[in-house]
Amino acid sequence: MLHNKKTALIIVAAGRGKRAKSGNDNLPKQYRKINNIPLLKRTISKFFLMQNIDYILPIIHPDDKNLYNSLCLSGDNLLEPVFGGKTRQISVFNGLSALEKYDPDFVLIHDGARPFITEKIVKNIITALEEYRAVIPVINVIDTIKRSADGRTIGGTEDRTQLFAAQTPQGFHFKEILAAHKRAISFTDNYSDDSAIAQWAEIEVAMCEGDEDNIKITTKNDFLRAERLLHMQNKVEIRVGSAFDVHQFIRGDYIILGGIKIPHNAKLKGHSDADAVLHVITDAILGALAKGDIGTHFPPSEKKWKNEPSSTFVKFATNMLKQHNGRIINLDVTIITQNPKISPFREKIRHSIANICNIEVERVSVKATTAENLGFIGREEGLAAMASLSIELKVDN
Repeated sequence: MLHNKKTALIIVAAGRGKRAKSGNDNLPKQYRKINNIPLLKRTISKFFLMQNIDYILPIIHPDDKNLYNSLCLSGDNLLEPVFGGKTRQISVFNGLSALEKYDPDFVLIHDGARPFITEKIVKNIITALEEYRAVIPVINVIDTIKRSADGRTIGGTEDRTQLFAAQTPQGFHFKEILAAHKRAISFTDNYSDDSAIAQWAEIEVAMCEGDEDNIKITTKNDFLRAERLLHMQNKVEIRVGSAFDVHQFIRGDYIILGGIKIPHNAKLKGHSDADAVLHVITDAILGALAKGDIGTHFPPSEKKWKNEPSSTFVKFATNMLKQHNGRIINLDVTIITQNPKISPFREKIRHSIANICNIEVERVSVKATTAENLGFIGREEGLAAMASLSIELKVDN
């Protein structure tokens, strides 16, 4: 943590985004997708990775509750969304009022349509708030700016050395900006910028360094620009891993597959908990990374792995994947067994795997088949499991 003070974040996403409308797409812009991920989900998810935010409060339109829920966002610091009002100023005021019971020291107010926010900007703001009462990120204006009274002819040229483009998040001491909003709402609800309200309330506003890529998605062309930025930022390679495992049945009354206990007239033989599904997932991840196999890292000759939950092995592999700037794209598991029947437990296994791997359940497939009464599986002497997965790794060049 940069400080011992609590910091809350308001993400304003209650607008309609009419300027970004494209064709027959009537979705509010914050729910339109950029490379298959909704804009608002991209923005909020960025803050999940930052250590300096204690509370995240989205402000959404009352008509968008189902759209918001469809984002399937979850985070320890994510609060239930608050409904916005007819203007941005009212929406932010609603958010500040909802945060009052949490009594944060600082609050950052961010546009939900700015998905390229960086942790560096957030750190700059929070650090500056230790000294200043309000801080906004800015970038230098590099174009020559002309002034026109009638929109047709040039009336003058501005001194661009004194001009800066404001970005978000804008940071404030919470109690001061809440008090300023309470006063301002009695006079007008037309403020579109929170630092302007701070200045109206005679709160000095400092500037810190922003980022040219921290763009706000406003028009349909901005969506194209965002896709180009993502392409430039996310150079990746795709790898594939696969694995196969067999376990013998011995005397018992249940087996464990994918972390789920399944009643049976036998159990699986193994040094750990013999969860064949989690074993092949571990091997598939390690194989895609070219990092050996489960036996390389967890030798059965070591007593400490006796009866160890196989989720330990999967989490080891997924942590290694994370260290290599990678993620699981999709995971496909096939269980081959005559008995027990897997179909009644399929969905539980899918959700368990997704939870262990920390991925969306939509990325996990679990299938089952029999051996048609052939071989050791057909004789119910054991079962087998196979897994294949694809991973995405970020590369430097």
